[in-house]
Amino acid sequence: MSDDFYGPFDRDCFCDAFNGARKADYRSVFHQDRDRIMFSPAFRRLQAKTQVFQAGEYDFYRTRLTHSLEVSRIAESIAIWLRKANPEVQIDTQLLEAISLAHDIGHPPFGHAGERVLNDLMKDYGGFEGNAQTLRILTRTIYNRSRGRGGMSPSRALLDGVLKYKRLYRDRGGDSNHFIYDDQEEILTFCFGEGDLAKKLNSPNVNAFQSLECQIMDLADDVAYSCFDIVDGVKARFLSLDKLQAWREGKGADLDALQQKHLDELIDMIKKNKLQPLMNGVIGDLIQSASVKLEENFMTSRTHRHGYRLQREETAQARIRLHKTLCRQLVFGSSALQQIEFKGGQILRKLAQVLFENYLGTTSRPVVLIPGEVHGMVCETGDVVARARLLCDYLSGMTDAYALRNYKRLFDPDYGSISELI
Repeated sequence: MSDDFYGPFDRDCFCDAFNGARKADYRSVFHQDRDRIMFSPAFRRLQAKTQVFQAGEYDFYRTRLTHSLEVSRIAESIAIWLRKANPEVQIDTQLLEAISLAHDIGHPPFGHAGERVLNDLMKDYGGFEGNAQTLRILTRTIYNRSRGRGGMSPSRALLDGVLKYKRLYRDRGGDSNHFIYDDQEEILTFCFGEGDLAKKLNSPNVNAFQSLECQIMDLADDVAYSCFDIVDGVKARFLSLDKLQAWREGKGADLDALQQKHLDELIDMIKKNKLQPLMNGVIGDLIQSASVKLEENFMTSRTHRHGYRLQREETAQARIRLHKTLCRQLVFGSSALQQIEFKGGQILRKLAQVLFENYLGTTSRPVVLIPGEVHGMVCETGDVVARARLLCDYLSGMTDAYALRNYKRLFDPDYGSISELI
């Protein structure tokens, strides 16, 4: 791996009261980044967080953990493919793996339903967004030390690669997502030397400004869930040959020529009972549809990471759009999954409402409804916004099963009865 593509600016690590300076190590900075993420509790919890199907629904489903592992492998393949045509683009695969493994660690239990619930409950306290929570975990809460929670001192290249969204909560306008928290402006300043990116870029579309590694991770994410969600949907019988053919005759009439072609190919794969192996070939084609072109912006003099724009072939984009549409309408839009998603959201909402009322809505001594360490931190925090954020950290860190157990313990009279303690 050439050192020419990355310099001291890329390897510099974020340090503040929560993130100490790194000690010299036999591993590279990016190798350390990868290891610190992979061996963290936040990463392990992804094994029990919803991807499409809630944990425990099926024995073959993908979870947030397996999805993150698949994204990391696809991202590495994209980097290797790009290097063939552009030998100078020496992307560090350990850095790319760290970014890919970290990209979903901020997601709460019960998938997007959980994210919407927490964002709604946090609207007066700075909002909630999965990407923003990922940044918070990396820089504030990934370690539980004797002196309190702390960050992992992430490298600038890692933070920039994970930073898919750069718009602050206060600048979100009427949008309900795709932002980071207002107090994370310091991360923007660390990554870019500037907190007001809209002014620096002379454009309000700051979320489109991404490092090359972030763009690769984003493409790998699109490829992984658009293809593997189709496979899981067919295995779970949410997608069948009859349903696809009926959909083709109805809503499929609005597809463009490329998407019609890809739909016919998908139907043919299922007819031949070869969806899994043939979808692997599709993923290979999507990887090889990527290319890069040179780009100039205010960061190109500091780092090669912002000197390239990832290009996606239209035929590949058409396939990804088709797969996303099919999953949205026939899998996620099915009554069975909608009911399960709704139930998960209600469980998390009721849990959160009780905790918010207990810890934010009373002047008396709160009941100990959360683990003692978290209870102590919340009670010792005077600022109500900071208290709410600590409660949100606790709620978003739950796995699906842990949230359900807590719900039963608080609301189910037959669960955790006092008689069982005698």
